[in-house]
Amino acid sequence: MADRGASPLSLPDDWPDHPDPILALNRMGSFDWDLDTGTMQMDAQAREVFDVRPDEYDGRPESLGSRVPLDEARRLDAAVSRALKDGSENYGAYFRVRCRDGSLRWAHTQGHILRDEDGRPRRIIGIVRDATQELRDSAARREQAAQEDARRQQTNVVQLTTAALAHARTVQDVIDVLKDTHGLTHLGATSLVVGLVEAGRIRLVAEGPEGSFVPGTDITRIDEPYPMSEAVRTLSPRFIESPEEFAERYPKLWQGITGLNITSAAYLPLIVQARPIGALGLLYSDRRGFSAEERNILVALGSSISQSMQRAMFYEQEMDLAQGLQQAMLPRTIPSVPGADVAVRYRAASLGSVGRDIGGDWYDLIPLPGGRVGAVIGDVQGHDTHAAAVMGQLRIVLRAYAAEGHPPATVMARASVFLHELDTDRSATCLYAEADLSTGVLQMVRSGHIDPLVRRTDGSCHRVVVPGGLPLGLSAEFGRLDYPVGTMELDPGDTLLLYTDGLVEQPGADLDDGMATLSALVTTGPDDVRELADRLIDVAEERGGDDDVALLLLRRRVLDSPRCGGRFQQHVAPGDPEALIEARRMIRTAAVTWGAQDRADEVELVADEMITNVLMHTEGAAVVTLRVLTGRERRLRVEVEDSSSALPRRREAGESGVSGRGLLLIDMLTDVWGVEARGGGKCVWCEFVVAEEPGPAPPAEGCGPAAGSAGR
Repeated sequence: MADRGASPLSLPDDWPDHPDPILALNRMGSFDWDLDTGTMQMDAQAREVFDVRPDEYDGRPESLGSRVPLDEARRLDAAVSRALKDGSENYGAYFRVRCRDGSLRWAHTQGHILRDEDGRPRRIIGIVRDATQELRDSAARREQAAQEDARRQQTNVVQLTTAALAHARTVQDVIDVLKDTHGLTHLGATSLVVGLVEAGRIRLVAEGPEGSFVPGTDITRIDEPYPMSEAVRTLSPRFIESPEEFAERYPKLWQGITGLNITSAAYLPLIVQARPIGALGLLYSDRRGFSAEERNILVALGSSISQSMQRAMFYEQEMDLAQGLQQAMLPRTIPSVPGADVAVRYRAASLGSVGRDIGGDWYDLIPLPGGRVGAVIGDVQGHDTHAAAVMGQLRIVLRAYAAEGHPPATVMARASVFLHELDTDRSATCLYAEADLSTGVLQMVRSGHIDPLVRRTDGSCHRVVVPGGLPLGLSAEFGRLDYPVGTMELDPGDTLLLYTDGLVEQPGADLDDGMATLSALVTTGPDDVRELADRLIDVAEERGGDDDVALLLLRRRVLDSPRCGGRFQQHVAPGDPEALIEARRMIRTAAVTWGAQDRADEVELVADEMITNVLMHTEGAAVVTLRVLTGRERRLRVEVEDSSSALPRRREAGESGVSGRGLLLIDMLTDVWGVEARGGGKCVWCEFVVAEEPGPAPPAEGCGPAAGSAGR
């Protein structure tokens, strides 16, 4: 072969006349080729390179024909001819020499061309040497370099696969990484299969590329004669080095993959803590056999995939547990509320490119006595099982405090104390709204939560600014349990929207912009609360985000026919006969005005009995409330609250007794009655079914959505 890049043969001025000893020391022979006569003189070392004796060489290059194969001679002549024609001073070439025993050796020659004044070549002097060992060493170096390159590539397989799997969170994520085109390229395989051990069987969870699935192998027993089963059963890899070996050892499987042109395969057990969790099969179409180092690399690859698969399985188990806990903590069903349409939605956060996470967002709807309903929206800090557990406890205690009859501010304050006493590092925001659907009065308290929205019947939507206190769990720590109450009126057809900040907050965006966007969506959204909730949650889904979204919509229904609702409330203090007289007068007036003229006497008598009972037996004030309830039938409800937790008791009055007949009187004159706990006190209530058509509007001081002037 020509070696045009070889070092030129430069002859210094002090080049000896007889350089043979110097060349011999370097195992080189010299030659002097007279181009005019065609003779070429060679020293003994040069003849030894060509393996010719002195009597076998007559000084002419043609006599070396028996030692230089024809193809090599042509190549060597071509190299010399090019150098002579293109004006080069030097040339070099590798060529093969056939020894007298028939073996071939490599030789290398370098020549220096001497030209006359006209540039015509006259003479070539040069050297020739045995290059067999040199090329053998070079080939060995190339082979070693190739092996090192292959080793680096194989090591990169593990590194690249491990790096790709680092972001995988679920089993499907792991499978997607392995099945991806780049994943197969990294692995160097034509196709792959992945199976997981489940209940003593192997379930195929991945196969690729498309069309490589073998029917009947989706679920196999561990004792079946398949390479994947053997790898799981023995905890050892199975290497198949040729198609013949594959067909002989696993004929049933081989029949299904003959169209894939498989030449070798490796089936690796996925082992975690000495327990098989599955197996990975890599099938190749461009290789036969596996070296010891390749086998070690593949075993290391299987170990890396095993760890990723175990991590993914643990993550899914934790997610299943957390999601089950969260679902258990959220209300299973939302109760039907007379006078309102309600819709709730929940969307889990999307953290990263894969998967869903859980959090502490929650909603709740609490039916309350007297046609009232409590609506709750809240958000516990964090996205884990602890946040879900805290959320569940908070939801339960809020429901309990509200059902006990505590006013909204007390409900929130007690919930904050409860969270503080849980000794957790989590805080929570919350908004509690208590709505009287018969009157539309809405009382709200807020603990660090985002303000609600209200959409009016004309489609307009605006933010309701609710005065607030500290988030739950912090107020007790800082000694501030004040939760001011905001009051507004919800007209028939109006919709209240409670939501968590995941619906409006986006990284890098202003909260007011998010609120404006949400208001615009609500304004243009459908009237039906369920359809509106779906639209809002769909928008949140499209946008993604790393926070949960909880949503509660409550729409006060429009009455089928116009009816006059009303509410009257008055505070009656002990030792104030004028207040008692005024309360009796207002009760009768309200009863007549609200269509209960036929039962006005009964209403006044029962209310008087209930108020008097409080003033006599509790030594405290009584708060009397009258309201009209509409539904299947029109009812007048009377409530009398006091600060005593002692419940009224039936007593035998006796023939001459002047007391003890109050409960009997109430039971006889009312259609239904009962007692409810209200915070530290109680409420005795009763209802009267009244006529359908109401009378004229009641007096100004006893009417309206909020408490009457006497009760303020």
